Amino acid sequence: MVLVIAFVLGLQYFELTPISIVSPRNGTVSQFRETNNITKSAENQTSLAYQEPSSGFEPRNSSTTEVLKSLEHKFLNDSPKSEPSEQSRGNDTANSLHSLQPKIPQRKKNHERSTKKSPLVVVSISQMNNMILKRHSDPNNSLAPRWGSKVDKELKTARNKIKNSELVKKDDTLYAPLYHNLSIFKRSYELMEQTLKVYVYSEGDRPIFHQPEAIMDGMYASEGWFMKLMESSQKLLTKDPTKAHLFYLAFSSRILQQKLYVRDSHRRINLVKHLRNYIDLIVSKYPFWNRTRGSDHFFTACHDWAPAETRGPYVNCIRSLCNADVGVDFVVGKDVSLPTTRISSLQNPNGNIGGNRPSKRTILAFFAGKLHGHVRRILLKQWSSSSEPDMKILNRIDHKTYVRFMKRSRFCVCAKGYEVNSPRVVESVLYGCVPVIISDNFVPPFLEVLDWESFAVFVPEKEIPNLRKILISIPVRRYVKMQKRVLKVQKHFMWHDGEPVRYDIFHMILHSVWYNRVFQTF
Repeated sequence: MVLVIAFVLGLQYFELTPISIVSPRNGTVSQFRETNNITKSAENQTSLAYQEPSSGFEPRNSSTTEVLKSLEHKFLNDSPKSEPSEQSRGNDTANSLHSLQPKIPQRKKNHERSTKKSPLVVVSISQMNNMILKRHSDPNNSLAPRWGSKVDKELKTARNKIKNSELVKKDDTLYAPLYHNLSIFKRSYELMEQTLKVYVYSEGDRPIFHQPEAIMDGMYASEGWFMKLMESSQKLLTKDPTKAHLFYLAFSSRILQQKLYVRDSHRRINLVKHLRNYIDLIVSKYPFWNRTRGSDHFFTACHDWAPAETRGPYVNCIRSLCNADVGVDFVVGKDVSLPTTRISSLQNPNGNIGGNRPSKRTILAFFAGKLHGHVRRILLKQWSSSSEPDMKILNRIDHKTYVRFMKRSRFCVCAKGYEVNSPRVVESVLYGCVPVIISDNFVPPFLEVLDWESFAVFVPEKEIPNLRKILISIPVRRYVKMQKRVLKVQKHFMWHDGEPVRYDIFHMILHSVWYNRVFQTF
């Protein structure tokens, strides 16, 4: 009898979980009503996440309310119990968990990750935007400091100034259609320049800590470039931690994996322990972590394992993660999506940017890459042998050919690998190709301020068979606008060797951290 009741309750849960469905009809994009039956919608409806952008950073409709409530409950209100260790119990340290810690589902072991399926519930970009607004307007989603400080007043002042920003109709350096609200972004960025001070803990042994040159190229280069520019900043750093608005933890998740992971062991407990010991050291030496329970501390981490390795003691931190999966571990409105940037040359980190003008882009859609994960396998199975000549969906090719195809393509497919992030998102932008993101629940970088739907297409994983139909349904005039916006947004995704430049990728990462911190200060 108990088993029957549990089964019925389980069915009720799935029937009551809402999901937004949008579908192309007759070559156009239109929106279906929401359904409360996921099973039926998966079988009978065709979904497409691409929508026309809204005019402002506001909820597009009220039908997402139940989705947001469900996700807020899942990620913000469930609090697993955890007993502090003997070492940290007396200090009220990093191991203590607060009521906003997200409930983390169990992840598959690494050797099983290629079999991971698409999530049951797919969160749209507009729903993520609503989640940011909700979190930033709810005092219950913030942690009050245990004792006051001058920096708290400065953050509250900045928050009020941002909320009451004067209207900016036009700006010579910023292209208004790229942003949810140009006035808010511009005011917030200016206040960051005027106000923000960051303290960097000197503790931590190299190469895992404080050695950016060890991770300046390849897939995980965002860690190294940010660390280098952050630790060398003359304007942003302070040697007085009492004046710091943010505290930077300068470690590399990639080097941590290289140095400590035992190959084929499928165990990461020693990596987790290393990071935990580091926080215990910080807590025992300084009072600042305990004041805010770590909520004014941040780090950047690009390795796939970083979300899992920074649970527990790091959960209150602002975690800037390449693997930004709203379905697992990532808290929208607190954490920050770190752009994945593949660097081939330290002297020319952005590569040979640019590409053909729209009329010379003869390839409709392009993808090339290793068969990492189930999405790419489905993509290549569906389209690699297609008779459509304008669909260039290929296995791995050499880098020069790869770049040449991107520069000739209208749309560049950014399909997830084992995890949600891909360097193709940034590469598409730099080569002037409109990104087509096929990665359910991926939180795109700088979502706090950028209106991604104005220059990128989001296609649910289950809609891969309809990929070409979706792309050709986008009118030419609409595509030309999107491609123009891709060119305009390039400045936000460029690294600069030496001194960073206003609005570049370094400053945009830091701004996302600053922005989330400001709007968690009530």
